[in-house]
Amino acid sequence: MPHDDQELRLAIQRVARRIRSMQADEEVTEGQRSVLFVLSKSGPQTLGSLSEHEHVTPPSMNRTINALVKAGLVTRATADDDARKVKLDLSAAGRDFIRETRRRRDAWFTKRLAALTPEQRRLLDEVAPILREIADQ
Repeated sequence: MPHDDQELRLAIQRVARRIRSMQADEEVTEGQRSVLFVLSKSGPQTLGSLSEHEHVTPPSMNRTINALVKAGLVTRATADDDARKVKLDLSAAGRDFIRETRRRRDAWFTKRLAALTPEQRRLLDEVAPILREIADQ
């Protein structure tokens, strides 16, 4: 990999890591945060669907869910269509966590962008669709 490609990859990773670090509760792990965002985006899920989405085993996901339920961020409820299934969803505190995390991330990013020159902003505007295309492949 040419040096410039590696520099770009490392820069993108550092920005992504900084954005991810902006969250409402420092006690929530990266894996737990990921589950909360999946529930926020996709709505109630089963343990199996969350395990598949996150590429982890059901026992591992069960430990994550247990921690989130204990923290009051996720609720468990019997599925309407099948009493053997358990649906997992965000609690009110979980929705607050998502909302505050997004607010912090937006504030951090907006502040960084505001410090750029107009030329730097123009360059980022040109690069954004290219990065989106790479991410979507």
